[in-house]
Amino acid sequence: MPASILLIDTLHDSFTTLLEDAGCKVIPAYDWSREKVLAGINQYQGLAIRSRFKIDAAFISHCSTLKCIARAGAGMENIDLQSAAAAGITCVNAPEGNRSAVGEHALGMLLMLNNHLLRADREVREGLWRREENRGTELEGKTIGMVGFGQMGSAFAQRLQGFGARLLALDPYVKIDSQKFPYVEQCDEALFFGECDVVSLHVPLTHETKYMVNDAWLNRFSKTITLVNTARGKNIDTAALVRALGSGKVRGAALDVLEYETLSFEDIAAGELPAPFQYLRTSERVVLSPHIGGWTHESNEKIARVLAQKMLAVLKP
Repeated sequence: MPASILLIDTLHDSFTTLLEDAGCKVIPAYDWSREKVLAGINQYQGLAIRSRFKIDAAFISHCSTLKCIARAGAGMENIDLQSAAAAGITCVNAPEGNRSAVGEHALGMLLMLNNHLLRADREVREGLWRREENRGTELEGKTIGMVGFGQMGSAFAQRLQGFGARLLALDPYVKIDSQKFPYVEQCDEALFFGECDVVSLHVPLTHETKYMVNDAWLNRFSKTITLVNTARGKNIDTAALVRALGSGKVRGAALDVLEYETLSFEDIAAGELPAPFQYLRTSERVVLSPHIGGWTHESNEKIARVLAQKMLAVLKP
């Protein structure tokens, strides 16, 4: 009997095409509420989601037929992986699909910040021609550190080749292949905090990494640093970052993600935004974007294809 898959977030059409070509049945449920999904979940062997709502222990307790949960993207924090494993449900994601997009976006934000491009563009449009005030900072000769060296961290490192920078990676869970990445040094915390000029976050959101970037963490750096975050907003305690920007401990920040995002990443949390965000939005030493690091036309299709292939590997007879 062919597997039935409930698709509760929009994905590129190639997701459905690949699965249906393999004999699966894909049911779109983009506008179904959580309650409606739960009411019919036991008709399906697969569930595909991006970030519309949490797949928590209570949800999983209703899933007696489910074999696979697929998350379109990299982060898995909206799925209770422990409960899923206990229920015999395999969870898959698709970081391979948007790694290039994230690597390029992180580099672009860093270059924009270092060369004051946001401000310079605005000033030229206003008829101002300020060269000395917009003198930039090169990456050549700097030490750039990546916290996390999975798909995203390694993609960022690949794009930094040729800039003449020293590349460090801090990741206790990964053994870096020195033949594949001869230009990256896997380092300990002493070297990382002692040498980095630029720090880029490439970690999931877990109990270890939630608000990892706080006052104590930032104060461990020997140098003034530039901080880049294309990972998750809650990896950073925004108030601590603002204090570090104010004291000069952090030279500048490039943030594609914010602590104040909603669960679905489709908006900033409702209500009056706090003072730390007001500081970020008015600072000329901060570059912001709305969680679009992995959001390209190409990654949209690549994520869908990777996810479909991984689901098929789980659901095949």
